[in-house]
Amino acid sequence: MRRPPPPCRSRRAAEPVLLHIVARGRIGRSPEAELVDRYLKRIVWPTRVTELPDTGGREPAPAAQMRCILLDEKGEALPSLALATQLGRWRDDGVRETRFLLGAADGFADTDRARADLLLSFGRATWPHLLARAMLAEQLFRATSILAGHPYHREG
Repeated sequence: MRRPPPPCRSRRAAEPVLLHIVARGRIGRSPEAELVDRYLKRIVWPTRVTELPDTGGREPAPAAQMRCILLDEKGEALPSLALATQLGRWRDDGVRETRFLLGAADGFADTDRARADLLLSFGRATWPHLLARAMLAEQLFRATSILAGHPYHREG
C-alpha cells in the first residue's frame, strides 16, 4: 500500500530584502570600490548602490515597507550576528528594502538620526567614508551568509 505524500507547507519562504546603500560622495575606481563590488557580488539578496553628491542631491523615494539604517559615530556597535538577526527579523516581517545611509564628512543632523530605524556604528574609531562603505558591504555579505547558514562567519 502506498503512503500519501506529506502535506504541503502553507508558509512561503520569506523573500529577500533589497539591501540599498545610499552614500554621499563618489567612490570612482579605487581599491575600496573593488572591495565593495567583490562583496556585493557575493550577496544573494538583491543589492543597489546610490551615490549622491557631498551636498545636495535627492535621496531615492522611500519604498513601502522600508527600514532605514544610518551609519553614524553615535550609533550602536552591533556584533555581526545581531545585525544578521535584525535583518532576518525585518525580512520575516515583510520589509522589502533596508536602506543604509552613509553621510558626508559632517555626518548626519539630529533630524536624520531621529527618523532612522537604527543607528549603526563600526566602533569608536573614525573611518574614511570609502573604507566604511567597503566594511558595510562585507558586513552585509556576512549577515546574509549567517542567515543562509553558510560557514563564512565563525562565531567566537
